[in-house]
Amino acid sequence: HGATGNPTMYADFGLPQFLPAAVDAGADPFVLAGAHGDVLRWEPQPDGDNPQAMVLEEMPQWLDERGFDGDRRALWGWSMGGYGVLRMAEVEPGWARAVAAFSPAVSEGDAVFEDVDVLTGTPLGIWCGTEDGLYDSVRALVAALPEEPEIASFSEGQHTRVYWNDQTLDAFAFLANHQQIKHPQRSSILQQ
Repeated sequence: HGATGNPTMYADFGLPQFLPAAVDAGADPFVLAGAHGDVLRWEPQPDGDNPQAMVLEEMPQWLDERGFDGDRRALWGWSMGGYGVLRMAEVEPGWARAVAAFSPAVSEGDAVFEDVDVLTGTPLGIWCGTEDGLYDSVRALVAALPEEPEIASFSEGQHTRVYWNDQTLDAFAFLANHQQIKHPQRSSILQQ
């Protein structure tokens, strides 16, 4: 989630409706599991709070305990959460099968830019509205990537839920495509 969101808002964002709509549109079934990153930019904090460890270490076990396949993981996030999913893909290369970021809150010189070469080989989808205040930074990030992302989408829109909702089915199709479900166990897309 972004800095102004949290998992309790996911239903209000329409995410429960997007999941079956994505499956109806042809995506392999998957589960959305949300984590609460507060306003930490998804980085470990000096006080010991570590949202990266929560996602990378605790959530797969939580998913396994509930009958989901904690090894079939993809990451999706918007705004600050977009920063977070890119950062976690850098911190733990290969942990996620694919990463989708909507309007990631990145800026040149931050940790995502500094470690951008680590994203080599990670299937990436990046979306940002052309009227988004982060547009220039997101374009700079795409230019700095060691290889072109599978999706780099820049279309009319602002830094709003309206824009992100318009991109959600495309992102879910992209992420589900990388899950390669060959058995009935369900995959997981972790959202930030």
